[in-house]
Amino acid sequence: MATMIGSGLSNQTGAAVGALAFPVLGPLGVVAVRQYVAAVVLLAVARPRLRDFTRRQWWPVLLLAAVFGTMNLSLYTAVDRIGLGLAVTLEFLGPLTIALAASRRRLDAGCALLAGAGVVVLMRPRPSADYTGMALGLVAACCWASYILLNRVVGRRIPGAQGAAAASAVSALAFLPLGVLVALRHPPTTAAVLCAVAAGLLSSAVPYLADLLTLRHVPAQTFGLFMSVNPVLAALVGLVVLGQEMGGPEWTGIGAVVVANAVSIATARR
Repeated sequence: MATMIGSGLSNQTGAAVGALAFPVLGPLGVVAVRQYVAAVVLLAVARPRLRDFTRRQWWPVLLLAAVFGTMNLSLYTAVDRIGLGLAVTLEFLGPLTIALAASRRRLDAGCALLAGAGVVVLMRPRPSADYTGMALGLVAACCWASYILLNRVVGRRIPGAQGAAAASAVSALAFLPLGVLVALRHPPTTAAVLCAVAAGLLSSAVPYLADLLTLRHVPAQTFGLFMSVNPVLAALVGLVVLGQEMGGPEWTGIGAVVVANAVSIATARR
């Protein structure tokens, strides 16, 4: 339980700390640094044999790299525009959709309706609504869903975490010129760089290693159930670290999405 809580808090705290560097680096600069850190960590852990990869193995890796980079960039840009809690909640619709799409149970249909109602509440028309930010949150959700599906393909074709490490390295290379461009146009401060590096460590390295440890001792269903509270953790971290307050309707919408996912996982057949 401690590792699951630590992983969730680390992931959301990393995103919040990265947001502190937005005024200097912008979301693009922070994501670029995060991709570099993730690549270094995963390459050190998995040590992929890139020269041995076949064309059949490289194609899903390249797609995974594109999805990984797009997911983080759209999420962090959404965080910059609509706040951490709302952005993470919308992104969470990706894995929730994957979980519900393959089901034929009436209960899961009800869960889908509940989650949909939560999204309607979150995206309701109002003067302060940032629909571009919300759309980016939904892009992140589509990317997360694609990330899950592609990871299954990569996992079947490449042993261990070598595929994920390779995808992370490719994504980091793609962001390298963008990171250089950001640094040239907006010279980074030491504090901003440290925040971006901390975001990479807290949102990539720590959760990855903690989840590996957790899944050795905790059933996948229990792990998935706990993952459903991430939107709540994101909203709380956003409030404490970034001062992003939300009203009752926003908390209600987040709660609906969390409950829909929790009920679906808790009642799923093992």
